[in-house]
Amino acid sequence: MHGGTDATLGPSRPEHARPDHARRALRGAKSRLRKRALKLAGYVVVAFLVVKLIPGLEQALRSLERVRWQWVVAALAVEVLSESGFVMSWRAIVDPEDLLSRDGRGERMGTRVAWAQLGGGMLVPGGTLSSIGVGAWILHRFGVPTKLVAERQFNLSFLNTAVDALALIIFGVGLATGIFPGEQNLALTLLPAALAAVGIVAALLIARRAESYAARAPAKHPKMAVSIATLARAVEDTRRLLVHRDGFKAVLGALAYLGFDVLVLWGAFIAIRTHPVPEFAVVLMAYIIGALGGSIPLPAGVGAIGGMVGMLILYGVGHNAAVAAVLLYQAIGQLVPLIGGGIAYLFLRSKFGPIQSGTT
Repeated sequence: MHGGTDATLGPSRPEHARPDHARRALRGAKSRLRKRALKLAGYVVVAFLVVKLIPGLEQALRSLERVRWQWVVAALAVEVLSESGFVMSWRAIVDPEDLLSRDGRGERMGTRVAWAQLGGGMLVPGGTLSSIGVGAWILHRFGVPTKLVAERQFNLSFLNTAVDALALIIFGVGLATGIFPGEQNLALTLLPAALAAVGIVAALLIARRAESYAARAPAKHPKMAVSIATLARAVEDTRRLLVHRDGFKAVLGALAYLGFDVLVLWGAFIAIRTHPVPEFAVVLMAYIIGALGGSIPLPAGVGAIGGMVGMLILYGVGHNAAVAAVLLYQAIGQLVPLIGGGIAYLFLRSKFGPIQSGTT
């Protein structure tokens, strides 16, 4: 032993350092356990959905064998219209000045980046958030300021969410009052409409207070103040888009993005010869509510599939028909953005060369 050093244990440490070391070890173990618990919970959800869906898969697959190729071609065309609606909104909100087309980049650069964002969002679990992340990454590589990217991407996301909420209100009230044919159970019609309305009002009120808070607190919490101000401005910009004439193209694109996508799901019931075919309003309600499951970071859109199937069954659609129609819709809905986004991304790489990982 030399200078208080044990040959086996290494240099001696003060007694007060050992509790700190133990606390750090416990925090690290807690973090690892939490991550493993979340991963395990995800696997449990996937297993539960698979077990629930397996009994109807065989018959659902037999239903899919009756689908005609003409319908598949038509559904692909309708899905292209849906994704084109997203691209229209994207260009009107994220790049209204058409900055991406300058400096010799090409006239349709904004369109290609929007398609690349769509395709990338299909590959990364997490629904809308993953799509925003992919789009922000691409725009960052083009040198667009991070703050501007965040504001406009959130604005685009909030617009699509607002259109979904307004659709829930209109069709939910329409079903509850008998204006639209279909389910009239208030828990499945008026309740979702009321929750959507409360959500819109709450978002507007919170955004106003958040913006004033962000103006008061930049000195103490600068990063938090910037984030809150960005979200508040995105909500206010979304409100302005919905009520002002300048937002016509963005809102029209968001309506097309939702409407044509629901049309593909509704048409899937016709393709598999479901009798009777569920009403369009019912399919739209089940689509919007069930799609919330897509925000769960599960592979292959399992969350969205399970959510839509479950909601369709709640609305009175047969189990086998719901499974078959959602699987058919999901195949169309995944194929179009993947192909379109893949082609767009290849063009971007060939246009500007491979992206270097060290660039900022």
